[in-house]
Amino acid sequence: MWRRRSIDAHRKALFLLPSLSSSSSSSSSSTSTIRAFRALLTLSNPSSTALPAPPSPHSRSSFLSPSQTLILHRTTHFSRSSSHLSKRIYYFTSANTLEWNEPISCLEVGDRDDGGVIEEDSKPSIPVRAYFFSTSVDLRSLVEQNKPNFIPPTSRMTNYIVLRFGDVKSEPIGLGANISGNDCCYMVVFQYGSIVLFNVHEHAVDGYLKIVEKHASGLLPEMRKDEYEVREKPTLNTWMQGGLDYIMLQYLNIDGIRIIGSVLGQSIALDYYVRQVDGIVAEFTDINRGMEKTGTFTMERKKLFQLVGKANSNLADVILKLGLFERSDIAWKDAKYAQIWEYLRDEFELTQRFASLDFKLKFVEHNIRFLQEILQNRKSDFLEWLIIILIGAEILISVYDIAHKSAITSL
Repeated sequence: MWRRRSIDAHRKALFLLPSLSSSSSSSSSSTSTIRAFRALLTLSNPSSTALPAPPSPHSRSSFLSPSQTLILHRTTHFSRSSSHLSKRIYYFTSANTLEWNEPISCLEVGDRDDGGVIEEDSKPSIPVRAYFFSTSVDLRSLVEQNKPNFIPPTSRMTNYIVLRFGDVKSEPIGLGANISGNDCCYMVVFQYGSIVLFNVHEHAVDGYLKIVEKHASGLLPEMRKDEYEVREKPTLNTWMQGGLDYIMLQYLNIDGIRIIGSVLGQSIALDYYVRQVDGIVAEFTDINRGMEKTGTFTMERKKLFQLVGKANSNLADVILKLGLFERSDIAWKDAKYAQIWEYLRDEFELTQRFASLDFKLKFVEHNIRFLQEILQNRKSDFLEWLIIILIGAEILISVYDIAHKSAITSL
């Protein structure tokens, strides 16, 4: 249908050619008409790669004067699966030049001055990096030393702050704005030790981590790291779209940074606590294997109590500090951010990972209870033997006393 309309339009344009070339000779006019008709046949089959050679400037001037301009047609054909587009332009310019096939790259695709609208490509991706290298951060002192970079909160959540670096004189990005392609960097710092960096390159990460390190306590021997990606596409049909290790949004603003940062911060911290519990499970596994071989175990009561305290503190930190089951206030207020929050929680499997952590802690609890019973039985056995010894000693003393009195009486 579209191709037939294009051919009809060009056929009408061809009928105008004789009137424009009335001052030319009949032989030159017929030759030019035949060549123009060959161009029309080429338009009827855009997929064809064999095109006739463009006419010479002399033959073009035989049917079109230099002062006249006739636009035949302009079409752009492109394939989304190709990295280059094929642009076919058929028109006569005032300089009497005829343009044919001209390859263009995807970077040239956009809104053109002639009214042709072409789909806009997505913007450059925004790298997101999450780190966990301490168990506590003093947010108040961190804000005091970075007041120009501090972005005031919009919710009641007080366990994190957002710092903005770069062009801090301009207003923070708001609704409908985007940060891809600019120099602004954002850092979300959580009280429990997680740090999430937005739009920060790899070589600049250490500088931002040192800013937080001055206010951190409980530094870990090994820093944990995770990476993600946010892509902005204003022409996206839906508000958000998930992908492999990335999320695509129509735009990313401060509330989006807070939502994404909260989930990534919980994820990287949860990974640390899972590793801690895995270490406790490994210790109890070694104890059980030793009991399997020897029939007894030699753990001290102090060591067992340390494992009990470690397991309980890890569970308390996950529930209380991380707020793993607390829904963000931003997600409560706006359904769009609730969608991001729920998607990322599913993407990073926070619920499933906590369920696995809880199962491991129950295994640890079962082993602790079992070992406590053994230690209690050991203590009971010791007390029983002590009582027996004391009773035996008392009996011996009584027998000796009776014997001694009998000897004195006989004398």
